[in-house]
Amino acid sequence: MLLLLGNIIAFWLYGLVLLGTVIWAVAEVGFNGWGLEPRLVAPIVLGLWLLLPWVRRGLIAPESNGSVLRYAVAAPGAAALIAIVVLVIGFLQPVGVQGTATAAVMPGQVDASVPASDWWFYGRTPKGDRFSPLDQINGSNVGKLQIAWTAETGDHMRPGEDVGGTDAGHEFNFEATPIKVGDTVYVCTGHSWVEALDAATGRIKWKFDPHANTNPDVYLACRGVAYYQAPAGKAKVCQTRILSPVLDARVVALDAQTGQPCPDFGKGGFIDLKQYLGHVPDGFHFVTSPPLVLHDRMILGGWVYDNQARGEPSGAIRAFDPVSGQIVWAWDVGHPDQVVHPDDKTVLTRGTPNAWGVYTADPDLNMVYLPLGNATPDYFGGGRRPFDEAYNSSIVALDITTGQPRWHYQTTHHDVWDMDLPIGPSLVDLPVGGKMVPALVQSSKRGEFWLLNRVNGVPIAKTIEKPVPQDGVPGETLSPTQPYPVGMPSLTPADLVEHHLWGATPIDQMICRIQFRQAHYEGQFTPPQLRKTIVYPAFDGVIDWHGASIDPTRKLLIANANYIPFMIQMRPRGPFVTSGKVPNWNGQGNEPKVAWGIAPQYGTPYVGMVHPWLNPLGVPCNPPPWGTLTAIDLTTQKIVWQHPIGDTRATGPYGLHANVPMKTGIFNIGGNMITAGGLIFIGATADDMFRAIDLNTGRTLWSRRLPAGGNATPMSYSVDGRQYVLIAAGGHGGLGTKTGDYLVAYALPKS
Repeated sequence: MLLLLGNIIAFWLYGLVLLGTVIWAVAEVGFNGWGLEPRLVAPIVLGLWLLLPWVRRGLIAPESNGSVLRYAVAAPGAAALIAIVVLVIGFLQPVGVQGTATAAVMPGQVDASVPASDWWFYGRTPKGDRFSPLDQINGSNVGKLQIAWTAETGDHMRPGEDVGGTDAGHEFNFEATPIKVGDTVYVCTGHSWVEALDAATGRIKWKFDPHANTNPDVYLACRGVAYYQAPAGKAKVCQTRILSPVLDARVVALDAQTGQPCPDFGKGGFIDLKQYLGHVPDGFHFVTSPPLVLHDRMILGGWVYDNQARGEPSGAIRAFDPVSGQIVWAWDVGHPDQVVHPDDKTVLTRGTPNAWGVYTADPDLNMVYLPLGNATPDYFGGGRRPFDEAYNSSIVALDITTGQPRWHYQTTHHDVWDMDLPIGPSLVDLPVGGKMVPALVQSSKRGEFWLLNRVNGVPIAKTIEKPVPQDGVPGETLSPTQPYPVGMPSLTPADLVEHHLWGATPIDQMICRIQFRQAHYEGQFTPPQLRKTIVYPAFDGVIDWHGASIDPTRKLLIANANYIPFMIQMRPRGPFVTSGKVPNWNGQGNEPKVAWGIAPQYGTPYVGMVHPWLNPLGVPCNPPPWGTLTAIDLTTQKIVWQHPIGDTRATGPYGLHANVPMKTGIFNIGGNMITAGGLIFIGATADDMFRAIDLNTGRTLWSRRLPAGGNATPMSYSVDGRQYVLIAAGGHGGLGTKTGDYLVAYALPKS
C-alpha cells in the first residue's frame, strides 16, 4: 500500500522485512540450500524489482530529503544482497556424506563360478553381487568411453498401454538386465519377447515372440532371462536353453542357439504357472523376474496382483525340472508340511505371501534365498492367518534340491505398508572375529539393511525391536514393535516435520504445509487411517526391486535410494459399493475394473486410496535430495560417502521437460553395477542419463544421455579382450521417462 501511495517508507520497510526473512529462514532450516530456496528466492526477486528505475520514479521522501531517498532505495538492495549471499552459502554446503573409501582389496573373494568375461545371472552370479571382475575400463580412461553398438528390440508400447486415466491400464517398461554367455547376449522385453544378440556387434541373431495375452491389466515388464546347460545325457535336444517368464503366467524354454521352443519342456516348450493355483482371474498372477536356475532346478514364484482381494492365488514357491518342465516341489507356508509334491488335484494355499523379485543362492550351501512379500491385501491385515504373520516380509532360505526350509528372518511384522522385500539378498563373505563368515545383506523398501549369517539367519549386526504407533483402523491387529538393524547404517529418511516441507515457491510450500496439518502422521510406521495418512517411506521404496550391489574384494556396498512420501486413506467399503466406484465381487470370474489409485481390497471392510504426495506443481512435498547414491563399508559398517544422484533436466512442474539440471537428486528406478576397475555404472534416474561414478569417492567421472530412460540395471562383459558396459534404455511408464526399445553398449575405442 505504501508503494502504491508512492511513499519511500515502503523501501525501508521491505528491507527490514527481507532481512528478518533471512534470519527466520536460517533459524528454521540452517544453511541448507534447498531449504532456503522457497523461503528466499521470491523475496529476493521482489527486492531486486524494487531497485528498477521505473519502480523508484515518483517516490516521495519526507521533506523531499534526497539522502533519505538514496538510503531508502538501498535498503531492499542491501537486504537482497545479504539474502543472496546466504543462499549461495547454503548451496555451497556439501549435501550428504563426504568421504573416501580406503578398504584394501582382499584376494580370492571373486566368485569364479561364472567366467569373468560373462554375466550368466541377473546379478552376474547366483550370489547377486552385480560385480564384474573386468578392469579394462577404469577411472583413468572412462572419459574415453563411447558407444560400441546400439540395437533396437522392435518391441514398443502399444496403443492403450499407459498409466492413469479411468482404468488402471497397463504399464509398459523395459527393465531388463541382459545376460551374456559365450559370444551372445540374451534379453527379454516388456511383451515377453526373447532376443539373442551378437555380444560384439549387437546384431540380432534370433527373436522369439510368445504371443503373450496382454488384455488383463498387468505390469508389462520382464527383468531378465535364465540360462541352463543340461548335464550330459539329460536332454536330447536344447542342450543349452534360455528359460524366460511370459507375462500371462507361463514360462518358455528356448534353444539358446536357435531360439526355437524346446519340445521336451512342458507342452511345446511352455509350462502354465496357473496350474495348482485354483481360480486365477486374468492378470492376478504373472512373473516379471527371471527364474533362478541352479542344480537342475528352475525356482520361481510370481507377482500376485497387489491389494485386490483376500484369498488371491497362492504365493507358493515352485521348483521345476528345467528339461522336462515337470514340477519337483512347492513350498507352501499354508500346508502343514510346507513342502508339497503336487498332483493334478493339488490347489496350493490361497492368499499366502509371495516372492516376486529376483532370487539369489549359495551353490555350495545348496540354499536359495527368497524375498517374501505380504499376504494379500497389503493395507489391511485384520484376519491374517498365523502362517501369514510368521512369513510376511521375510527372508527365507530353502534347500534348492528338496524345498525344505532352512531358516527365515522377518524384517517387518504385520506389514500394512506394503514393505515386502522386492529382491533377494546379496551374498558376501565378511571378516568377523578374525575369520571369514558367509553373510548376506538384505536391502529393503524401508531403507534398512539386514546383515545376517546366510547359513543360519542369525544377525551379524545388532538388531533391536522399537515401539511403533498402534492406532490402526477398527479390526486391525498391529504389531507393537518393529525390528531395526541398528548395527548397520540406515538410509531411512528422517521423519517429516512441517517446517522442513518443501515447495518450488512459497505458495506450493504453503499448500504442502496445509496438507500436512490436514493429514494423519506419526512418523515411520504410521498405520493407514480413515483419514488421509502420510506414509514415509512408502511402498515405492527407499530401495525397490533393484536392490544393492557389492564389491566382494573391498566389501563395499553401493545402493541408490528414493525419497517420496505417499498418501493412503482407508474408506469404508459400503459407500464405495453404493457409488459404483468399487463393485461387489466374490472372487469368481474376472475382477471388475476400478479407477486408478483405488485398492479395492475385496473381502475386507475397507477400500484403500493410494497416491504419491505431490504438490499442485507435481513436485514432492519433502525436500531434496529425492535420490541418493551411497557407499557402505561392510567391514566397519559405516557410510563411506553419500551424494545426490540425478538432476531435473528431464523433469519439471506439470510434467514439463524444462532441461534445467538442478542437482536435486532425482527419483530412480533400476539398479547399479560395480566393476573391478573401481567404477559404478548407473542409469536408473529420471533424467535419462547414464553415469560412471568413482567407487572411492562417489564423484561422477563420465555421463552420457541415453536415447530413452535407462530404468534398468546395467551389466558388463568382454569379447575378444574388449570390455563392454550394456544397459537397456526403454524408459518406464510409471516414472514417465522417455520410452524406446534400445540396448546401448559402451566400450573404449579399439585403437
